[in-house]
Amino acid sequence: MKTFASILDMEQFRKSKLKKHKPEARHVSICCGTGCRASGALDVVQELERIMEERGVDAEVSTKLTGCHGFCEQGPLLVVFPEKILYCQVKVEDAEEIVTETLTRGKIIERLLYQDPSSGMRISQEDQIPFYREQMRLLLARNGQMDPTSLEDYLGNNGYIALAKVLENLEPAEIIEEIKQSGLRGRGGAGFPAGQKWEICRQQEEEIKYVICNADEGDPGCFQDRSILEGNPFSVLEGMTIGAMAVGASEGYIYVRNEYPLALSHLEQALEQARQYGLLGTNILGTGFHFEVNICRGGGAFVCGEETALLSSIESITGEPNPRPRPPYPATRGLWGKPTVINNVKTWATVPLIMEHGAPWHNAIGTEQSKGTMIFSLTGKIRNTGLVEVPMGLSLKDLVMKIGGGIPGNKQIKAVQTGGPSGGCVPEKKLDIPLDYEQLSKAGSMMGSGGMIVMDESTCMVDVARYFLSFTQDESCGKCTPCREGSKQMLLLLEQIAEGTSGREHLSLIEEIASSMQDGSLCALGQLAPNPVVTTMRYFQQEYLAHIDDKTCPAGICRSLITYSINPELCTGCGRCLKSCPAAAISGQPEELHVIDPEKCTRCGACRDDCRFEAILVQ
Repeated sequence: MKTFASILDMEQFRKSKLKKHKPEARHVSICCGTGCRASGALDVVQELERIMEERGVDAEVSTKLTGCHGFCEQGPLLVVFPEKILYCQVKVEDAEEIVTETLTRGKIIERLLYQDPSSGMRISQEDQIPFYREQMRLLLARNGQMDPTSLEDYLGNNGYIALAKVLENLEPAEIIEEIKQSGLRGRGGAGFPAGQKWEICRQQEEEIKYVICNADEGDPGCFQDRSILEGNPFSVLEGMTIGAMAVGASEGYIYVRNEYPLALSHLEQALEQARQYGLLGTNILGTGFHFEVNICRGGGAFVCGEETALLSSIESITGEPNPRPRPPYPATRGLWGKPTVINNVKTWATVPLIMEHGAPWHNAIGTEQSKGTMIFSLTGKIRNTGLVEVPMGLSLKDLVMKIGGGIPGNKQIKAVQTGGPSGGCVPEKKLDIPLDYEQLSKAGSMMGSGGMIVMDESTCMVDVARYFLSFTQDESCGKCTPCREGSKQMLLLLEQIAEGTSGREHLSLIEEIASSMQDGSLCALGQLAPNPVVTTMRYFQQEYLAHIDDKTCPAGICRSLITYSINPELCTGCGRCLKSCPAAAISGQPEELHVIDPEKCTRCGACRDDCRFEAILVQ
């Protein structure tokens, strides 16, 4: 392995690798991110390579295990280059046909192609599938093209060009000015301008400073930071190195969840290679700049997404996360009392792109106040789930309907929850709003770290509010009274509404508690925890009143307010509901009407899920 003694040394090595690269050569890219691995991607790779070796195809066609391609709904994913033929939901038994037909004869296997649900058409080209076609993939562009464990592969994909440019041509103040002019805002929460944070840290007279990557990602359903670390960890290291030079830091930390084993493995390999090649450590590329990065494994506490709690976790002062009052902010007094810049994975990964292409390039993408792209974890009642990268300003409706493919089962969209447990629920009537920090905030929600959950008409918004509040209440560190006690009491009131034991006065009590939590909580967890409750009360007041006044749950979700029965006109006596009932509450003879005993029924919904004739009534 070669150690680069200078920038010229690295560029000569890059050129030598690019000369050997043949873009027209056929190769196979296989998504081996966590999602596709769970669906059997590694078994597919093993079988594919075995057959290729057996047939002698491996001499002409190479396989590349990459990070997440984003289209998680259709995994495992396999792309044949240079044609960019995408095969979806590939199984082990498909490997032989892929080798025989596509890799050997150049024929497309129709049944493995993506099928558009609206037109029924099979689409062979990856970039022609609506899910990909409507995106602007900048941060995720390399995920499907490179081996995330190979620094040489990263160099072949323009990696470290930005760092070379910075080290050779720019002073720290110029780097910060470039970031400020780009309009880059932090991608992990409230969207504070990154350049401004860097400048504050740079201006501090302390000799020791730190940069930190917040890869905690505690929002349920969020996995974009994990996927970047799994698929392109070098981009984060390069961004942190540039940031360290800008603010005058010589040491950095990546705070990553211990529940992310693949991300940790790829990150550790990337760090080792960066050190061996001379891109981390002392005298980087012979420029006299020193910078080292350490990994800190988090224990899974949601509150560590908050900057000061993350800092206390790294310092291990109390052995647990402990939010601190602000000010002082970390940029002036952070890790071990020293000036510290904390940015999210997506923010650090964006920095090399800005420094490579220039601030005007990044500034031209997005809206006036929200620049660049944002990655969302699109989940819920939607056809196409996965990672979506779009320019700021795209409407929420276009993201859900065009990229997400709309709602399955001919159901109507009801709301979209953005920003994770601390975000809010945007109703269907407001889905035309552009995705930027200010517009989402006006709607009562937030960008957050990019979580997005789509809900259809079968969703109970009281139950949604209760679910998210129960999560944040459970994750509260308990240090301050407004959050500790406020979330507990608000959750109790929501549970009473869901059980039909509340009055209208409960709504004003909830609003009062929410205001106290927003004004008095020590950190963002408590300040933002009421958001899902407040927005659902604001946009779905009639649903709350139905629970309170009519003692009914319009969506048929809240168990205390519903009863199950069987429609005699639709029941065929097939017995599926009887077999699926865990409480033995259903009786009936084969091919005769079945009956539900309301005294035994636990309202679990298993019978409704299993009935093929929609004969189960919920009232």
